Amino acid sequence: MKTEASKTLFNRAQTLIPGGVNSPVRACKSVGTTPLFITRAQGCYIHDVDGNQFIDYVGSWGPMILGHCHPAIVEALTHALSRGASYGAPTELEIELAQLIVDAVTSVDMVRMVNSGTEAAMSAIRLARAATGRDIIVKFDGCYHGHADALLVDAGSGVATLAIPGSPGVPNAAVNCTVSVPYNNVEVFERIMDEKADQIAAVIVEPVAGNMGLVAPKDGFLKALRDSCDKTGSVLIFDEVMTGFRVAYGGAQTLYGIKPDLTCFGKIIGGGLPVGAYGGGKDLMSMVAPQGPVYQAGTLSGNPLAMAAGISTLKELKKTGFYEGLEVSSNRLFSGLSNAAEQAGVPVTGARVGSMMGLYFTDSPVFNYSDAKKSDLKRFNYYYRKMLEQGIYLAPSQFEASFVSSAHDDHAIDKTIEAAKNVFGSLQI
Repeated sequence: MKTEASKTLFNRAQTLIPGGVNSPVRACKSVGTTPLFITRAQGCYIHDVDGNQFIDYVGSWGPMILGHCHPAIVEALTHALSRGASYGAPTELEIELAQLIVDAVTSVDMVRMVNSGTEAAMSAIRLARAATGRDIIVKFDGCYHGHADALLVDAGSGVATLAIPGSPGVPNAAVNCTVSVPYNNVEVFERIMDEKADQIAAVIVEPVAGNMGLVAPKDGFLKALRDSCDKTGSVLIFDEVMTGFRVAYGGAQTLYGIKPDLTCFGKIIGGGLPVGAYGGGKDLMSMVAPQGPVYQAGTLSGNPLAMAAGISTLKELKKTGFYEGLEVSSNRLFSGLSNAAEQAGVPVTGARVGSMMGLYFTDSPVFNYSDAKKSDLKRFNYYYRKMLEQGIYLAPSQFEASFVSSAHDDHAIDKTIEAAKNVFGSLQI
């Protein structure tokens, strides 16, 4: 595998961009490699500047559920671009995408478009604080909700990958208003809720944790959050930036049958373009300006290109049999990887929810961030590098999920499983 051109570009990038990248995990520091600079992608394949082709399981960190350059998305974007890239004014496209989301997610009556998952989570929390008149936010260790000050306490994703406990520049006052508890631990959560019942504005959670690898909720965990918020009058926020329309058409809340008060969306609802959104019942959402007093704004919110891509994506996902087919492919891949590790005698614990999955290099079960951190990172790093050499593009972190798209056909999945067999077979036990 050639990497000379990527290395040259990375050296140049480091003189102009902090760390040479515009999002930290991309630097590949934790796996000891140089980031690959990508030139194009098609279907389930991605190509770099050195001419290498890879089967892509990053999928732009989740949104490419249809694969890259899906014809329907390309057509929608081409048509929208021919009419103008941005207006900073309302369009009918915004209404159409909002209607699709409202129709799909039963807990959402109204939705506000923003430009990122960070914006969505930040705005939802502001709304929850305004609605309750309280300050404290409860989150869960290893769950990542963007880089807003109050949410970098024990965060996952890149913060976990780089082993950063939080971040300089975050005021103590912001940290003091955030309580982080272990994911899947109902006992600790309920104790905190009882102790601070009249102070907690909101509980925010990834219903399926995809930023510490992939951790599914235990039976009863999400219901315990719902029941406790009902008891205390706190707002329950589901961060479905990653899981929304990924694990099911209506998101994880549809899959598990739990209704949050507010939901954060992103990734897929923009079809790969920069989009986020937050939504909920009319009682809460009517408090958002200009209808209400809770201010939030954005010049590029509802951008016509992003709306067009999102509409086209959700219409494709609604087609009969889409998720059933994706489930078959995802299960086939996950089972193949798990079996390959078992046959090689490599201790691996895995989890999969729909087309999201993760493998941990440990023989212990993983229910939370503390469990995830017990993984053998040296083995993961070896696995990552060797899979890359065989043409398999994975997230460069033990603490990130992998994503399957409808473009991953049997050939791509078989090649991935065969590569894993070779890599697991070469691991030193």
